[in-house]
Amino acid sequence: MRMALRLAEKAKREGEVPIGAVVVLGGKVIGRGYNVRTKRQMATQHAEVRAIDSACRKLKSWRLEDAEIYVTLEPCPMCMGAILNARIERLYFGAYEQKGRSLTKELASANLLNHTVEVTGGIMEEECSKVLSSFFSEMRLREKANRQ
Repeated sequence: MRMALRLAEKAKREGEVPIGAVVVLGGKVIGRGYNVRTKRQMATQHAEVRAIDSACRKLKSWRLEDAEIYVTLEPCPMCMGAILNARIERLYFGAYEQKGRSLTKELASANLLNHTVEVTGGIMEEECSKVLSSFFSEMRLREKANRQ
């Protein structure tokens, strides 16, 4: 989770929502990603999807069986779909999505693709929440300053 948190902090420094993700297989990092600001404004460029894409390219396979993914924030439904589709075995996330829109547990156990994902939340929750809340506090201050 520490590497995912470092990636989230990198995203924050680049002015993007600080979310980081790392895919691990057999104790080795095979994929990593973080939210990035792009000129093309791509809705699918979430940290989890980028980490999964990176791992798939490395393994030359879309199946990441027996892999684990570590994410600083509870995944959105799109990212949970990618996690399920890649056949990732276990998901560990830090901060809980506060608005309850993630549906993480429901999607993970729905067996939509003859596959379920073991989910553990709250890993380094305080540290992951802190980087997110500080980003949004700083963003609100910048926006307020720009309005004045």
